[in-house]
Amino acid sequence: MHSALLNQTNLTTSTPCTVESSVDRLMYPAAYSLFFIVGFPANCLSLYAAWMLMRNGNNMAVYLVNLSISDLLYTISLPVWIELAKKSPVGGGLCSLVAVIMYNSFYVGSGLLCCISVDRYLAVVYPLHFHWVREVRTAAAVSFTVWILEIAIHVILLGHTGALQTFSSSYLCEERVPMTQKDANLALTRVTLGFFIPIFIMTFCFQQIMQSLKRSTSILEVERRKIGLLLLFLLLTYIVSFVPYQTVMLLRAILEPGDCIWATKLRDPYMVTVATTTLNSTLDPIIYCLINERAKTEIKNAMGKVWSLAIWERKSGSSIGLQSIS
Repeated sequence: MHSALLNQTNLTTSTPCTVESSVDRLMYPAAYSLFFIVGFPANCLSLYAAWMLMRNGNNMAVYLVNLSISDLLYTISLPVWIELAKKSPVGGGLCSLVAVIMYNSFYVGSGLLCCISVDRYLAVVYPLHFHWVREVRTAAAVSFTVWILEIAIHVILLGHTGALQTFSSSYLCEERVPMTQKDANLALTRVTLGFFIPIFIMTFCFQQIMQSLKRSTSILEVERRKIGLLLLFLLLTYIVSFVPYQTVMLLRAILEPGDCIWATKLRDPYMVTVATTTLNSTLDPIIYCLINERAKTEIKNAMGKVWSLAIWERKSGSSIGLQSIS
């Protein structure tokens, strides 16, 4: 995904193709710095709130803990991509490691959003059934399975393209232009497994949940509104963040292999949409924390403790200073 940041000339294809683009150099440092400044503390707060709710037996919080970890891993890799955009030297091993972390975080996040949608679907549409699915231990097992499955699929795909064999180089951070047919097949697989299937699951669950909420008389209007808003905002964020990128990737996979003309036309749209994917990891925790009342309570408590500690340390420092003067 972010592999276009380093090299925009042909690496292994038989047809030489050089594509010039200043988007990464001009846009990425500013955009990623902003996303990091907002996303890092937001994901830390979301992780804390979800962890506290999970300790109290909230099964959906298990998915949110894992989603926060996934988004946090995505976010903390941004400084490396900023350095790459500025053409600063970065070791090949570190570059490949960060690329793997970002790809895994991206697809794990999609899987976890599907889990959240299915969890709410079963809770709202079938409230008297599937109680075992909504237990904390079940949510923990499902989350663990998502991580293992996504990592395994990613490793298999990388092994198929030969990326694992050159892990210590900057292979994973370099973009082959134009895209090879093998890379195009990999992109099509990722678009299908990492986008089309998740978006279908999330859309289906949202539609079924909203229909059930309209018919329900046992759920309070306020609760119906909160559930609907949470799922709607998560779905819209996912669509806004990933539809442009996945659309461009689909066009690249179909039109670009071996064709420098299409590689040139699609370069800037691709580079811009790469950056928009970061919106998802930045907005997810903000949406959750703003809508979930218990999450807001936990965050307020945490901020209160931090504020009290800061005041106490300041008073203690002042007292020590006065004692030393006297």
